[in-house]
Amino acid sequence: MRMSAQTNPACSGTCPDGRPRPTPAMTTWRGRAFTLVELLVVVAILMVLASILVPSLGRARALARQVYCQQHLKQWGLLFEMYASRSAGCYPHCDGLDRDNGPADRFGWVDVLPPLTGGRPWRDYPPWEKPGVGTFFQCCAASLAPDAHYSYNARRNGYFSYAMNSCLELDESCWRAPGDRGVAMPSFLKVERIMRPYQVVLLFDQLLKPELGYDGRLTCRSAGKHCGGYPKAFSARHAARRGELGGSILFCDSHVEWRQSVWKDDWPPNLEVPPRDDTNWFPYPPQ
Repeated sequence: MRMSAQTNPACSGTCPDGRPRPTPAMTTWRGRAFTLVELLVVVAILMVLASILVPSLGRARALARQVYCQQHLKQWGLLFEMYASRSAGCYPHCDGLDRDNGPADRFGWVDVLPPLTGGRPWRDYPPWEKPGVGTFFQCCAASLAPDAHYSYNARRNGYFSYAMNSCLELDESCWRAPGDRGVAMPSFLKVERIMRPYQVVLLFDQLLKPELGYDGRLTCRSAGKHCGGYPKAFSARHAARRGELGGSILFCDSHVEWRQSVWKDDWPPNLEVPPRDDTNWFPYPPQ
C-alpha cells in the first residue's frame, strides 16, 4: 500500500515534532558566513552614522549645559532681589573676603545670598573644600587650566566662574579707568538708582582660562580669582547653535542673555575698567 504525501514524513513540510522542515535554500543560507566585503560595508555604514550623530549629541550636550547655566543665573537673580527687598533696596557688595579691602567685603554676594535659601556662605568653606563645578556656585561648563597658569592657588583658595559686575560699586577700593574724574560710588548700590536695568550687567560667566582674558587679546593670570570682575574677565565658553562661543549674562532686570562678547570696538586691548558713561557696566551716568 502506497503512503500518501500527508502520511509520509519524508514528503511532509513539517518534522515529527511540528517544526518546519528545512528546505535546501534554508540549509544553504544557514551554513553561509558573511564575506569580508559585506562586513566592511556594514562597518562603513556604522561609521557614517556615528560621524553624523556624535557631533549632534555633542551640540545637544553643550546646549543643555548652557540652559542649565542660565537657570543658575536666574536663580541668583532671584536671590539678589530677595536681598535687596530686605536691605533697604540695596544689592550686596560685589567683592567678598577674596579681596578683603574693607568692611564692605564682608557683605559680598557669595557670602550673603546663599543663606537666604539655607546654603553656606562661601567664607565658611575651608581651603581645598571650596565649592567647585557641579555646585550652585559654579557654571556647569566651567573648567580650570593647569595650576601653573594662575597667579594664585585656585584649587586651594577656590575660584569663581560667575562674577558680579564690579562697576556697580566703584568705591575707593576699586580700579578706576584712566581719566575717570567721577566721584567714588557707594559700596552698596540702591536698585532704584539704576537707570537702564535691562542694559546693566549684574552677574556674568567669568573666565577660568587665563589665555582667553581681555576678549582673548591678553593673558589674565588672575582668571577666576575674584567674585567681582570687569569686562576683561568675561568668559566665552557656551556655544550658540552656529558654533560661536559666548557667555551668559544676568542683567539687573533679571533677564538672562547669551552674548558672544562684551568687548567694544573702540576699547584698547589692555582695558581694565570701562569708561564711566558705558551703559552696560555702570548703573548711572557720571556725577
